[in-house]
Amino acid sequence: MASKAREADTAQDALTGEEISSTTIPPSTPSKHQSNDSARNAFSELLSPSKKTLKHNKSPLEPRAAPALTTFAGRAGLGAYTAAPESFPTSRVISYNDDFVTINDLYPKSSIHLLLLPRRPDKLLLHPFEALQDPEFLLSIQQEVKKLRVLVAKELQRRFGKFSMKEKEREVAMEKAFSGSEEINESTLPSGRDWSKEVISGIHTYPSMAHLHIHVLSRDRYSECMRHRKHYNSFATEFLVDVEEFPLTERDAMRRMKAGFLNDDLVCWRCGKNFGNKFTKLKHHLEGEFEEWKKE
Repeated sequence: MASKAREADTAQDALTGEEISSTTIPPSTPSKHQSNDSARNAFSELLSPSKKTLKHNKSPLEPRAAPALTTFAGRAGLGAYTAAPESFPTSRVISYNDDFVTINDLYPKSSIHLLLLPRRPDKLLLHPFEALQDPEFLLSIQQEVKKLRVLVAKELQRRFGKFSMKEKEREVAMEKAFSGSEEINESTLPSGRDWSKEVISGIHTYPSMAHLHIHVLSRDRYSECMRHRKHYNSFATEFLVDVEEFPLTERDAMRRMKAGFLNDDLVCWRCGKNFGNKFTKLKHHLEGEFEEWKKE
């Protein structure tokens, strides 16, 4: 029975065995939780993608005394970040305080993919459907997610604004206004692109990692780490539940738990084209859609 239950759980994993088996080691003597938000405000640098972010990051503190270390392996891997966020470089841990840690996902499924990790001991290992039944805790999560969505939107504008037609229209209009060649007021000035609409967030119905975490990512779903059908469907179906939908009714929670969203047909998030189970074709299609999406 236990093996069958584990097989059922594995079938709902949105991560591969390689991704789950990542191991993270914090320093042997974790320092006291302190906020470093002011020291980590270079958001463009923190979110800049690099191949290094796809590899396991060990603590920079050397040498390590093996007997004193706590190892967070496999599904417990995210625990290292909540236990000792100060031990990681800013390319991995973007910010932290007593309540939350924000990191770049080790295996991003979009051009920008962050994880929000709550640090409350009584919530750390709860299933999100249970943890977010607490009204006060839910509100704190929703507020923090809103902040991260704003940051991701600003970073999208920084990275891709130069490709956007809507941004170019506004830029041209502003140049004309400041040069005096054309009179334009705020009501007629092109608004530019609303990058906040290009951000999605939520939790997975069946989280693959043990520690509570919330995804905040750009909606392009374009990344070298997007390699499987379940990767895509975990962010393109109701398998991803927006935190604004909580608290869920018992009926909706059961519906989501029973549905096999990861096995749904692969449908392009942008144009709606159905690729059935042909992930390779979808992946190639998403590359073209990514380029067109940047130009909007």
